[in-house]
Amino acid sequence: MQSFVPHPRPTPKRRNLHKVPFVELFAGRLQGVVSSGSSDDRVYISLIQAGSGDFYCSTNNNRPCGGLRGGPCKHIDALVSNAVAQYGAERVCRYLGVPEVTENTWQITNQLGGDKQKVEAGEVFARFLDYLRYVELPSSTEPRPEMAWFVTG
Repeated sequence: MQSFVPHPRPTPKRRNLHKVPFVELFAGRLQGVVSSGSSDDRVYISLIQAGSGDFYCSTNNNRPCGGLRGGPCKHIDALVSNAVAQYGAERVCRYLGVPEVTENTWQITNQLGGDKQKVEAGEVFARFLDYLRYVELPSSTEPRPEMAWFVTG
């Protein structure tokens, strides 16, 4: 008989919830919501496809990010940086299928090797809005597994 002993996950580091309120490793992608630097009324949906390294970034109403000029934009850089704070560089790199980096998170985006591939923002944004409903629930000491992405360290 074999037994399985899970390895404890590292405690997440503090991440910037104002800049990246939502980040997750889901459906073969690193994806999330990134606040606009120029408007409080706009957010960007940024994502990276695991394996291929393909990426995309657009507003929540599907307008493409102007920073996608031949490579990942600053929103994708912020997404990766906050994902590393949340999950650790080893887990993010393993999930995306890139060699692990130890120094700077921008090295992850430099290793993607993918291209800009349009993806509708609605699915990611809907997941974010669905999770926001948990913020309005009464406080509890019981764990809510579906809120694991919200841990800030």
